[in-house]
Order: sequence, then structure tokens, then C-alpha cells
Amino acid sequence: MLRLKPSLVAAAAALAACAVTLPAQTASLKVQTDASVAPVSPMLYGLMTEEINFSYDGGLYAEMVRNRSFQHRGKNFSSWLPASRGNGTVEIDGGTDGPSTALSTSMKLNLKAGGSDQAGVANMGYWGMGVKPGTAYTGSLYAKSDKARTAQVMLISDESGEAVAKADVAISGESWKQYTFKMTSSAKAVASSAYHLEVLFGESGTVELQLVSLMGPTYHDRANGNRSDLMSMMAAMNPHFLRLPGGNYLEGDTIKERFNWKETIGPLVDRPTHRSPWNYTSSDGMGLLEFLEWCEDLKVEPVLAVYAGYSLKGEHVTGAELKPFIQEALDEIEYVTGDASTKWGAERVKNGHPAPFPLQYVEIGNEDFFDKAKTYEDRFDDFAKAIRAKYPSLKMITTMPITRGNPDVLDDHYYRTPEEMFSMAHMYDKTDRKGPKIFVGEWATRTGSPTPDFGAALGDAAWMTGMERNSDIIIMSCYAPLFVNVNPGGMQWPSDLIGYDASKAYGSPSYYAQALFASHLGDHTVKTDATGLNSRFFWSATVSTADKMLHLKLVNGSSSTQKLSLDIPGVASGKATTYTLSAGSRWATNTIERPEAIKPVTSSTTWKANLDYTVPGNTIQVIDIPLK
Repeated sequence: MLRLKPSLVAAAAALAACAVTLPAQTASLKVQTDASVAPVSPMLYGLMTEEINFSYDGGLYAEMVRNRSFQHRGKNFSSWLPASRGNGTVEIDGGTDGPSTALSTSMKLNLKAGGSDQAGVANMGYWGMGVKPGTAYTGSLYAKSDKARTAQVMLISDESGEAVAKADVAISGESWKQYTFKMTSSAKAVASSAYHLEVLFGESGTVELQLVSLMGPTYHDRANGNRSDLMSMMAAMNPHFLRLPGGNYLEGDTIKERFNWKETIGPLVDRPTHRSPWNYTSSDGMGLLEFLEWCEDLKVEPVLAVYAGYSLKGEHVTGAELKPFIQEALDEIEYVTGDASTKWGAERVKNGHPAPFPLQYVEIGNEDFFDKAKTYEDRFDDFAKAIRAKYPSLKMITTMPITRGNPDVLDDHYYRTPEEMFSMAHMYDKTDRKGPKIFVGEWATRTGSPTPDFGAALGDAAWMTGMERNSDIIIMSCYAPLFVNVNPGGMQWPSDLIGYDASKAYGSPSYYAQALFASHLGDHTVKTDATGLNSRFFWSATVSTADKMLHLKLVNGSSSTQKLSLDIPGVASGKATTYTLSAGSRWATNTIERPEAIKPVTSSTTWKANLDYTVPGNTIQVIDIPLK
């Protein structure tokens, strides 16, 4: 043990006495509401999704039937099982043809049935089928049969075995034909995911089926549309754009498995489906037009990513071999923006949408820093030159820093822990403003599974204060991934903003942080000065000019309270509205069983220019303060 000399002991005691008598430093935050710093990008907050975690099929896309086009053919078809009533039996085999070139095979049923005996097939859906009482369901199927017969289509309770909705479909005979039907669930049906679909026949013989579809209500009643609950949750986030069709989903593992947009438009029967890079088959029901209509329904702009000649397992093309892919991108832009006088604009009109869609930004590729052959600069340059030549007003987004091609925007991606996000919150404060603008096209604080915990929400909120302070250069941002099916086997990547099963959905703490920040954002930042704050305390201040409102964001990532002296000249007399998101610890979270364990609490407070204020530990606050 170290022993101090008596003189040193006395000196230490004197210093200790001084320390006790000195007043503690008071933390302060001054917001100069009349000192504008920089404009806030009107497109700062948006959405990004891709086919991962059963985000489209089994998620947003309202199709209830899994493997509706009978992929993985053979004696067994994924998600399909024999079904019967009484003593009916069925042998399932692969059919030799189908209703289209894209769907050229089918499921063949060899039936033994009659009288009260029925036989057919059942579909389990995506971990069940979400059914509610008194609800209308629309469906269709392609069929051919050895003779005219009737198919009885039913939604069946897994628990009771009783049909809660049913429809009879008259099948005419030996040629492929599409049949449509409607049915409404009974008022006594219990809202849950514990249902499945059955298609039964009451006579012996053979039937072939293809593209068996069933949809419940969709957002804005759009045909081939999206789940209303998930669309409403996105609308509540107040987004301004959708980055489509997603990250790795754009590239695919191979060139053949890329998002080939031309195979995703037109009638569903003409869409061949394809394997996604997350190891399941995409139905392509969510095609290019459906993405654009998704934007239209939410009143947001598309940010279009085009395939740029590189796929995830290393396949890539350059030089002259790139020309067909460049043309594919030019055709895609024409489909989005062209009028009826253009080839692909006319195709969009034919597909049911006469009006062109707005488009400002085109992203060339996705995460091309993974390209070990280092071909991206050449590929970007080739794409950018061709696109600018035909569409000079479009802005080009690069997926990595490059020295050629003159990109307008650089796409940065970050997946970090809460502490890493805290440390990065000021990283853009001194970024060179002379280079490309920044699009934070994928980012998330990754703690919690399948959806983020409150620690992740704190990291997200801290990071968002930095993006807001620097939104003169960060023009767009979007969290990823957005969706996850929470059933076992539904997730490939944690943590995800919104969780769901077949019948219900919930927002994570990070979801609520996103919605609060995006819904309370001014048009310019104002000058702030802070002293004495803890190292896990973050803030941003923006002002809405027209509303004369200060939007003050305060994030206390520490478990200890933060007391501070607030100085905000220009405050009007009246009440401020405070939205508080907090939890007892970083590990607290929401789940499908407890969807609102953590959610914002709204309160009203009389505000003044100078006041002492306390932010509790583990707390995110958004405060709207009226200005003179």
C-alpha cells in the first residue's frame, strides 16, 4: 500500500475541502431561435424496404396464400397439404403445363370423392391466415379439370375445424381459365391468425390448379394491394420518400436472380417469381408498379435504385456487356416517368396507371463496396452518362465514395450498437460541404430481436439529432430493415422497426422515436450552445417558419437524470407540448404480445424563455414550443 507523507496528506485534505465548497457546474442549453444556421432537407426522413424477413410476401403484400404459384414442384408443394371431409382422398402430383409461359407448371389433384366425402388441398398461409369477423375476402384461382365441377373454397378455423367463410367456384372444364370469388367471414369468427384455406371437391376425377390467391382488405381498397395496418403505421411515420426496390433484393445473389423489373409488371399470371437473396421465393406480386402505387398511397416520392451489373456472389459485367443493363435502367425510368407516347410509358398505361410518377433521384446499384473486382467506378460512370444524356434533371446517387462520374449524392450505411451511435452523433458536424450530398440509405442501432429494444431507440434518437443538425448536407435517410414477421423462421436479420404476424402488428421503441422525430421537424436549424451536459446527452433544434414553432429534441442516453438550465429567447406565452418516450432500462421493449409497453406520452407545460429543466434517464423528448 502506498503511504503519503504528512505534508502531502495535509495538502490533499485542503484540496478536498475546497472541492466540497465549490458549486457543481450547472449544465445549460441555449437555443437562439432567431439565428438560422442552415435549411432542413424536406426529404430528410423516408422509408427503405426489401424482401427480407418476409417483408413483402408474408408481410406488407396482402396475399394470404403462401406459395400460391406452386413453386418447388414435385410430389410435395411447400405450404400445401392434402385436405378432406369424410372419407375423401387425394393424391397430389405435378401438372404438366400451366396457364402461361411464366407459370408453365401446376399442381395436379387426383380425387376420390362423392356424396358427403370431399377431397382437395389446404394452404397454411404465412404462419396462419389473419381473419377478422364480418370481413370481406377476395380470391381467384386458375384451374382446368377433366369435367365441369365445383370447387368449395373455405377459410377454416384451426381450432374448431369450422368454416368461417366460404364460396363455391364453378370450374367449366379442360382449358385453363381464371375464376374469381368473394366471401365474407361470419360475425362469430374470432380475430386471430389461427386459420387456413381449403379448396375441396365433391366428385372423383382430376383437377389442376395454379395461382391460388386470397386477399383481405387492402389500404385504400387497392387491388393487389397492401395490408392496411402496416400502411397506416408507415403513414404515421410522416415519410417523404421510399427507396425501392430495396438493398440486396435489387442485386440478387446472381445476375439471373436480380430484381428484373420487366418480369414484375402486368398480370400476375405473367410473373414467373424469383428467388430472393434471403433464401425464399418472391412471388413478385409486389412488382415495380405496386412499389410506385405504394408511394402514391403514402404521398411520397420514389427513390429508384437500378440494377448496375453486380450481384452479391460476385457476378458482374463491364464494358460492352453492360449495355443491355444500362438500357434496362433507361427503360425502367421511362416506365416510371414516361407518358403514353413512349414505349414503356405506354406499357405502364396498359398496366392501369395513366399518369407518370415523379422522380428526382436514381441510385446506381447497392453497396458496391462489396465488389472485390473494384469495377464500380467504371460501371457508375457508364450508367450516369447514359441516364444524364436522356434525363438531365435526374440526380445520381453513388453507393460508395468514387473519384469519377460526378455523383450528386453519396449513400452511407451504418449498423451500430447504442454506444457506437452515441459516439457517431457528431460525425457530420464538420463534414466538407463542397462534396456530394449524403443519403444515409440504411442505418439502425442493432440491439433487440426481432425488433429493437429501448437502448436501440436511444441510439437511433441520438443519431437522428446529428442528422437533423446537418440536414443541409444529409438530404435523405431511411432506417433498415423496416419489417419483420415475428414467427419462428420469419426473421433473417434483427433488429427491425415494425413486427407483425398474419393478423396484427406493433411498433418497436425505435419506430416511435422515428415517428416522433419525422413528425416534428422544422424547415431550418437554429444556433445552439451547450455546456456541462453528460456525454450521452444529445439535442437538435429546428424551427417551422410558417407555424412559428420550435421543435426541440432532447435525448438522455444515460440512466441518470440530466438537469439543465434552458435559455430560449423568443418563446411566446402559452403552453408547449411535450412528447416523451422512456423506459426503465435499455433492455425494455415491445413485443407482439405487449405491443404498447413503450409508447409516447403527451403532456402540456407552460413554457418561458428561461427555466430549469430535468430530463429523466433513458428518455427521448420532443418538445414543440410556440415562438413569438
